[in-house]
Amino acid sequence: MISFACHRTAARTLAALLISGMLSNVTQGADPHPEWTLYSPYVGSTNTYLLDLAGTIVQTWPSSFTPGASVYLLEEGAILRTCRDLSVGTFGGPGRGGRLQRIAWDGTVEWSYPVAGEDFVQHHDVEVLPNGNILAIVWERYTNAEAIAAGRNPASTGISVWAEAILEIEPSGASGGTTVWSWHAWDWLVQDFDPGLPNYGDPADFPGRIDINFAATVNPDWLHCNGIDYNEELDQIVLSCHNFDEIWIISHAPADSGELLYRWGNPQAYGRGSASDQRLFAQHDPKWIPEGVPGAGNLTVFNNGVGRGYSSIDEITPPVNPDGTYHLEPSQPYGPVDVTWTCDEIDGEQFFAMVMSGVQRLPNGNHLICLAQDGHFIEVDETCSTAWDYESGSVVFKASRIDARDPRLAGLLFCPSDLDGDGDVDLTDFNTFAGCMDGPDVAVVSGCELADIDTDGDVDLADFAAFQEAFTGP
Repeated sequence: MISFACHRTAARTLAALLISGMLSNVTQGADPHPEWTLYSPYVGSTNTYLLDLAGTIVQTWPSSFTPGASVYLLEEGAILRTCRDLSVGTFGGPGRGGRLQRIAWDGTVEWSYPVAGEDFVQHHDVEVLPNGNILAIVWERYTNAEAIAAGRNPASTGISVWAEAILEIEPSGASGGTTVWSWHAWDWLVQDFDPGLPNYGDPADFPGRIDINFAATVNPDWLHCNGIDYNEELDQIVLSCHNFDEIWIISHAPADSGELLYRWGNPQAYGRGSASDQRLFAQHDPKWIPEGVPGAGNLTVFNNGVGRGYSSIDEITPPVNPDGTYHLEPSQPYGPVDVTWTCDEIDGEQFFAMVMSGVQRLPNGNHLICLAQDGHFIEVDETCSTAWDYESGSVVFKASRIDARDPRLAGLLFCPSDLDGDGDVDLTDFNTFAGCMDGPDVAVVSGCELADIDTDGDVDLADFAAFQEAFTGP
């Protein structure tokens, strides 16, 4: 017996399979993590896709814009998408966005908001906070005169200098938004070029500040941040600074100073190391490993390896203290000296992605890798052997794996009451549910985590009502 809602879900999935067909560019090994992969082609397409392990596109979200870069799944099957909108803002470079959109499962644009002005524009990546607000990376443009007045060497200053900011945007209505918090790199500079100008000092004495003359170039995109993530427990943000070959951690708490709490990858950037100490090379996509996933609390990063000649997937264990600060020895760089785990060969062969790209640690301990320029998605196990491989045929900034029964896709790609996943809500599912009802902790009973339909940690009357609707529905 199965409810109309579950019939409808099955019909949608079947229709997607029939329309899309089975693709031949998939290789599947042992035990890939199910099920869906989310991505937006970076050029030549305005669509966002959800892909299953067989290489079948099961969902398409259309847009009128090519992507700014990143895309994320939201509640009820909606997506948050960065958009390359050249009608807003007056400057930008690779990774330029300028607009954020929430697009519903049925393709309706529910929210569309420009993040751009005369001297700022959103670019590359965003992060959705637990409260629904959005952290956006923004270029801020400063004039030649402003940069020199802040201590930048005029010899490496073009007509403008772009610094970085993070804006926290609270969406409202169909097109509104309010900036409720912000961080600006320009507020936390240090320079040792001119003692008569502000922020003068030895960068080695101020590791929490950003040397305005490091990696200086007449190219205005001086820092080029390209990835962002948020840790709710620490209330901290990690940011990838491509041109410094570093990841930075800052506090999101309004009362904190705003200086960098931690930085890692290239201690030359703050005068506490040499080329031999450099570990990151034009990296992308730093992320905290979430709770419930092996290595929780550590960071993963796609280390592009520009100048080194090969890419790697690196796991880092930051020296975080119980109070959320980070251990730093006097006159020494931030640890660790080296990575906790790395994958620099897939199936025994080196790989290299010069631009963009990303990595995600999965619940089974595998990693989903996106090699951007080929739009090549590879899931590898802990030995760096291929578990799943898909070639999209287009450039892709990064991709994300979504769990097979992610609650955000309930009723859209699976029926929550179909506990055994056989396509029917029947007596087998009922017996499983009955055995879980008011029983022990759902996390320790096989199958009971699925019976917790509302995902509140208990299998209770609310879950029974949802199950009964599917079991006895029309």
